[in-house]
Amino acid sequence: MHAIAAVPLRPTLLAATLLAMSSAHAQQAAPLKEDKPDAALQKVEVQGKVDTYDPRRDDTASKIVVNHEELVKYGDTTLLDALKRVPGVTVSGSGGRGGEIRMRGLGAGYTQVLLNGERAPAGFDITSLSPDVIERIEVLRAASAEYSTQSIAGTINIVLKKAVRTAQRELKAGYGHGHSIKSPTLSVQLADKAGKLSWSFGANVFRSEFDSDARTTETFVDAAGGLAGLRLGRTPQEGRFTAYSLTPRLNYTFDNGDTLGAQTFVNVFRFGQHLSTGVDTVLGPPPAYPLLDQSAGNTNRMFREELDWVHKFASGGRLDAKLSGQYAGIDNDSYRTGGGNPVYGPLYSLIGTDAATRSLSSTGKYTSARFEGHALAFGWDGAYTTGDDTRRERDWRRPDVALPGGDDTFDSRIARLAVYAQDEWNVTPRWSLYLGARWEGIRTTTAGDTFATVHNRSSVLSPVAQTLYKLPGTKGDQVRFAVTRTYKAPGLQSLIPHRITSVNNSQTEPDTIGNPALQPELALGFDAAYEHYWGEGALLSASVSSRRITDYTRNLVLFDGARWVSTPSHAGEARTHGVELEARFPLKAVMKTSTVLDLRASVSRNWSSVDSVPGPDNRLAGQTPLSATLGADYRRGPLTLGGSYVFKNGGFVRISGNQAGYQSVRRDLDLYALWKFDPKMQLRVATANLLAQDSVSESSYFTPGAGSQTIRTLAPVHRSVRGTLEIKF
Repeated sequence: MHAIAAVPLRPTLLAATLLAMSSAHAQQAAPLKEDKPDAALQKVEVQGKVDTYDPRRDDTASKIVVNHEELVKYGDTTLLDALKRVPGVTVSGSGGRGGEIRMRGLGAGYTQVLLNGERAPAGFDITSLSPDVIERIEVLRAASAEYSTQSIAGTINIVLKKAVRTAQRELKAGYGHGHSIKSPTLSVQLADKAGKLSWSFGANVFRSEFDSDARTTETFVDAAGGLAGLRLGRTPQEGRFTAYSLTPRLNYTFDNGDTLGAQTFVNVFRFGQHLSTGVDTVLGPPPAYPLLDQSAGNTNRMFREELDWVHKFASGGRLDAKLSGQYAGIDNDSYRTGGGNPVYGPLYSLIGTDAATRSLSSTGKYTSARFEGHALAFGWDGAYTTGDDTRRERDWRRPDVALPGGDDTFDSRIARLAVYAQDEWNVTPRWSLYLGARWEGIRTTTAGDTFATVHNRSSVLSPVAQTLYKLPGTKGDQVRFAVTRTYKAPGLQSLIPHRITSVNNSQTEPDTIGNPALQPELALGFDAAYEHYWGEGALLSASVSSRRITDYTRNLVLFDGARWVSTPSHAGEARTHGVELEARFPLKAVMKTSTVLDLRASVSRNWSSVDSVPGPDNRLAGQTPLSATLGADYRRGPLTLGGSYVFKNGGFVRISGNQAGYQSVRRDLDLYALWKFDPKMQLRVATANLLAQDSVSESSYFTPGAGSQTIRTLAPVHRSVRGTLEIKF
């Protein structure tokens, strides 16, 4: 996906370019004196300072760009680990498999994650993405009309490598090791140009073997406050995952200036895990299966092909169009063996899931340069997706014998269409205004053999306004303000009324079932920011935000007469507010020095409340209330050293009047060192999780007149070190 809007040249940049051009023309036009025909020609070097353009500072639509060099600095194997250091972005869990990217502390679909400007397919695990295949990350705090406005908290756009460097040949080989992890990696990047044709090819593979020993404590308290039950459990597990990705790309420039690009993205992710759960009942009745042995395997495949065409009109207009085809397949197999409670018979369960989605999408944007000072654009964004899903539950000793109600299949059709218009208007040299509007409609049809056909249709009109004003009498002070209307559409799994059962069914481990009556959550948002730039790379920023959400959706746990069930339902209004502070402090920005030292820090504080949930701590979607980052980079000769400290607060959260959760504070300290042997070879060594702080989570359910049940899980986190040799050839 291309940039948010075609950005017109600012007057200062345009003047500098024209001055450079006229200076060069004057040098060429000056004739040599006839009496000195052999005079040596003077070499005149003219540099147009186009590279001083900074999208964060200069774009009216607020955007932070994290380049490739920043993403690979710590030698991370997964994108989740790299993103935890981005200001205002948090990652749930420890950054491993199953983690979730959050902005303003909000996950659960409130933060939109795009791949080349389009939504990734359902079930795609972002853990399978390596930073080596990514060109840049775009962080959009406020919505823009060009991208889907399903971005109540914000948007993170992951742009795969597109830029082609002449004769690039690069090989990276690394190995990570720790108390509970072994992780080899290999990456190859090739690129070259031949006349009007340029090409690039990237291949990446990484593997991780891990083990852990989580411990659980489950307590039951009666209505009088006395201890009625106590269970102590251990879940030793070991697992592995392997990810492969290929990213070939071709670019061709025609004689008329048109460009055609073809990019392929192939990603295969395989995961395997074996865990054994043993529960010791100290007080009260035991669970249905105190002894539970589980083995699971997962294969996630994704193939994506994109064709990009860019045409420039004689009038100065530009058309960017893209056609994409995508296939995603998921295979899951889970074997369960349970026992240990004479009341229940032995468990021999095989659950297999096969799912596939196929989609065709088209996006396009026409940008007009007809009106001076305006970057007027119109565009479309449409997609049609088909999917099929089969779930089989059998006795693994007799896998060919179908069980009553054990098989479940459904097919889905999703049609989406959006049209938008936007204009970035330079009202004055110091004041620019971005206005946009996007209409987006979604129609979903799902038919299954265990439920009636579900039809769901919704549409949202999202006006967007952003403005940037550079304060007079200053060189780098500016303010921003944005008003947006965004939404969150219910996911397909949230709409389908088929049940997924849990083994030890309880209030804290319920079955799940979808709700076909769900409608989008709508949000009215306000964002304001003050930014101060005083040198190259130096920044102070303070921003505030507010969102009011209607038709807020939460998961309610209910007892249906036989089992506990969790289902999504609307719960009125919710509100969220936030403050973000950020500072970047290169030492050379404040003093003349040859020491290359860059300091950076950020802190985010978030508040939220749900009207239908009694307080305190009635935050929405388990919002992270406080996060902070602190980092430094030092370079001297061939050696570069750096470190990063990430803090993420947790605490209690009220999910409903009967449900509550808890997440412990998390602190991550990572260090790296980079030694450049020569321009073509360097060694990167990095450590992760130096503080080795364990993760603690808790889930509670309260039943009026009966008491409460709480399950607390402690997951150990271990230190690791990684070395990566990087060679250019």
